[in-house]
Amino acid sequence: MKSLKIFYIYHSCFVVETEKHLLVFDYYKTPLKTDIDDISLIDIVSKSLKKVMVFSSHGHYDHFNKDILNWKNENHELTYILSSDILLDGDIKNCYQISEGENLNLGDMTIKAYGSSDLGVSFLVEVDEVKIFHAGDLNWWYWKDDTEAEEKYMRELYTGIVEKIRVNKEIDVAFFPVDPRLEEFCYLGSEYFAENIKPKFMIPMHFDENFYVSTELKNRVKKYDVDVIEIFRTNFFIEI
Repeated sequence: MKSLKIFYIYHSCFVVETEKHLLVFDYYKTPLKTDIDDISLIDIVSKSLKKVMVFSSHGHYDHFNKDILNWKNENHELTYILSSDILLDGDIKNCYQISEGENLNLGDMTIKAYGSSDLGVSFLVEVDEVKIFHAGDLNWWYWKDDTEAEEKYMRELYTGIVEKIRVNKEIDVAFFPVDPRLEEFCYLGSEYFAENIKPKFMIPMHFDENFYVSTELKNRVKKYDVDVIEIFRTNFFIEI
């Protein structure tokens, strides 16, 4: 796998810099400033010399912010890859909408849309000899007050989608929800994903500012030979 620069912005938003591309996933909002030098997402997007591709996995407010449609780059037109459930006001230049099961070939990049156990899609992106998976809201959403029927429905839905991913592709980097609101079931989906998909690197998301989940996940999935990247704050830089 070629080296990657990854910027964790907030919640489920990551910027991934590959050899020739800059990928922005699920921008929600810019976090509050800290005493540490912060990463400016707007500067990264506007000044990049690489092709900028902006993804949104679904229309929930914490995964899609229409401000992305006003972003500019000094060197290239931006390209948008959005889930088909996102409603747009009018035509957007260089914008592709994609549904579960569809493939998108953009020349030097291919995108496969897998399902979600909530709304929208999850993305598998193959670009610059790297395979990147962003789960969106794909997770084993097991709430402790679920009925037996609700638990069965979610289990079958989630594991069925994971099986489709497993039989098709190996993954280098996977961004995956680890949501502490699920309490004792917080790691259920991510552990299952690690065991069955075995991405080379796994990076947790969707945890607000509960950064401890990344350390806990790392300890839980090391038996599957999956390397979890720990995140310690918003606006966090990772290089792998």
